[in-house]
Amino acid sequence: MKPRRWIIPALVAAALAATVLAYRHPAVMIQLSEQIWACFG
Repeated sequence: MKPRRWIIPALVAAALAATVLAYRHPAVMIQLSEQIWACFG
């Protein structure tokens, strides 16, 4: 089945909205950066 045309733009908009909301809470960004850094260290 072919996906509807609005599904991909809706997913992109949801991802952008989640990113903006995450930047409003600095503790979330600090925790995320520490988790990413732990992968390499």
